[in-house]
Amino acid sequence: MKVKTIAELALGLARGDFTSTELTQYYLNRIKQFNNQTQAFITITEDQALAAAKQADTCIQNKQAGKLTGIPIAHKDIFCTLGIKTTCASKMLDNFIAPYNATVVEKLNEAGTVMLGKTNMDEFAMGSSNENSFYGAASNPWDLQRVPGGSSGGSAVAVAADLAPGVTGTDTGGSIRQPAAFCGVTGLKPTYGRVSRWGMVAFASSLDQAGPMARTAEDTALLLNAMAGFDEKDSTSANQTVPDFSANLDNKLQGMKIGIPKQYFAEGLDSNIEQTVQDAITELGKLGCTFHDIELPRTKLAIPTYYVIASAECSSNLSRFDGVRYGYRCENPADLEDLYKRSRGDAFGSEVKRRIMLGTYVLSEGYYDAYYLKAQKARRLIKQDFVDAFESVDLILSPTTPTTAFKKGEKSEDPITMYMNDIYTIGTNLAGLPGISIPAGFVGGLPVGLQLTAPYFEESRLLNIGYQFQQVTDWHQHTPDAFK
Repeated sequence: MKVKTIAELALGLARGDFTSTELTQYYLNRIKQFNNQTQAFITITEDQALAAAKQADTCIQNKQAGKLTGIPIAHKDIFCTLGIKTTCASKMLDNFIAPYNATVVEKLNEAGTVMLGKTNMDEFAMGSSNENSFYGAASNPWDLQRVPGGSSGGSAVAVAADLAPGVTGTDTGGSIRQPAAFCGVTGLKPTYGRVSRWGMVAFASSLDQAGPMARTAEDTALLLNAMAGFDEKDSTSANQTVPDFSANLDNKLQGMKIGIPKQYFAEGLDSNIEQTVQDAITELGKLGCTFHDIELPRTKLAIPTYYVIASAECSSNLSRFDGVRYGYRCENPADLEDLYKRSRGDAFGSEVKRRIMLGTYVLSEGYYDAYYLKAQKARRLIKQDFVDAFESVDLILSPTTPTTAFKKGEKSEDPITMYMNDIYTIGTNLAGLPGISIPAGFVGGLPVGLQLTAPYFEESRLLNIGYQFQQVTDWHQHTPDAFK
């Protein structure tokens, strides 16, 4: 079957071209065929998927179907799923069966989607390459020797290799947009609070945000329609009206003001990626956009600020994994202290340990003011840069990443170099703004992502420009030869 978008599949289901059961079986067969190569999935839920597809077929036959009824999707393995293993790609949770569904999962179930399985990720969402998974690194389908990005790497691979037409991801410092860029798919990080975090295992609570990934902006809008909304179970959920994110896709871009931050086109950006982004700017100019130089002067503060705050929050959130209540427990502990030390020492990977140690240090007496408090003040300044910029422009445009996907092992021994890969995405998380990455071309046979950032709760604006760009380009339609 030709690679189809969610919108095309929904139309085919409505017309009776195929059933949800047939469609689900098609994707399950592809997962079985290609998962050994890609390591995109940690868990495949074949029986549950076929049962849900059968139920969806009944709804379609009875004319009770919604826009996503019968559409197969996959969830990043950070979302709790009732009766199904939720591991966060960690040995710590290798045996954990969630007793409830995350709100995101529940909402997509109610929309009629069919869950194919749980996708691979960096352990507890800590990483930019998907090499920090207890189950092995996922592989970029454009070059299996390269990383797919992280932490939502398995989700991006599933879409790029056509193992699922749509997926969920989470973005703490770029973990939806960066793998979307590396794998040539569309990924949206909504405004902080737009999508419920309840039932999503926490890494850094003030930064984590769930969002959709798919082939196109149109598909991403369809998924976000189902995912978004206020949730009283989540104290950080925004009580904001949820528009139809598909409603404004056809709006013309005439007169849209786009800011170009000079700090994002400076040292460290691959010249070929810069040219690809300039080509995208030319296409958007033909659609009526105007471009304006802007300043985001605190950009250099983003990386250190993020890693102080995120690590501090992670050290607090991960203290619950102690071998006592659930998850991995060491054998024959001598006493309680030994239980804690060996359970955590055995079950956490090196990157998780590194961030817990850093976070504990910056929160400790004598260092809290010097590091954590100072980082929070810097965060406020970074946020203000964006707020000031949006007084004169409608969107901000930049590359998603400074390079294309790098080879496995290339940066794993140098955490600082790895962290710098998120230089263009982290500021959006610190400010709590919505951002999208859309395919914009190829460099050396590898995808390049174009990032757009919008004011708070203006996801529709991002999806509109993404959709219009995809009407005049075909980068989103490309599929790796080995997976056609």
